[in-house]
Amino acid sequence: MDRKGLLKDALVKYIAGVVLVGLLVFLPAWDIKWPNGWMFMALLFVPMCFAGIVMYLKAPDLLRSRLRNKESQGEQKDVIRLSGLMFVATFVVAGLNRRFGWINFPKTVVAAGCVVFLLSYLMFAEVLRENAYLSRVVEVVEGQKVVDTGLYGIVRHPMYTASVLLFLSMPLILDSPVSFLIMLIYIPLIAKRARNEEKVLEEELEGYTEYEKKVRYRLIPFIW
Repeated sequence: MDRKGLLKDALVKYIAGVVLVGLLVFLPAWDIKWPNGWMFMALLFVPMCFAGIVMYLKAPDLLRSRLRNKESQGEQKDVIRLSGLMFVATFVVAGLNRRFGWINFPKTVVAAGCVVFLLSYLMFAEVLRENAYLSRVVEVVEGQKVVDTGLYGIVRHPMYTASVLLFLSMPLILDSPVSFLIMLIYIPLIAKRARNEEKVLEEELEGYTEYEKKVRYRLIPFIW
């Protein structure tokens, strides 16, 4: 894919994401002026836009790998399907919570969710900077080497750590405790993905077994 095709693909997927998430959030809420909905959309898509521009200009190969989403691993396909259902349920329930006024968080919790969300985005950006081989699919590419510096010297899957924090903060921003309970499903799903990914890396990436001995924890230091 040339640079022009890469830009077109990135723009199409970005716009599709904005439209899809917007519909899932605002349609169930039946309130286009919902402040929490717009705050969430801004926090999610404005940094994503800047990150995409930086990758397009500085690391187009990384952007290409991030746009890929076709898994070849059977277990990973199941995780992606279940994650997709989880996200749809989370956003729809948050919208319905707004519409019918079921139950809400204190404003301090919503504010904390915004802070955690932005910090998670920064962590995710650091992971992208450290690991040029980072892809959305589980694979080992030619010439790939084990990254064991920075955040990778603390946990084996810092991208997944960032994603857990990012996703769990979403229902807080959307002010929906019920959606938060739904999003907790992501924890066992990402744990399953991490275990499966490690099996692939142990078999196909030279030096990964030694790296596992060096860095004991997968996602959370001193816990797991």
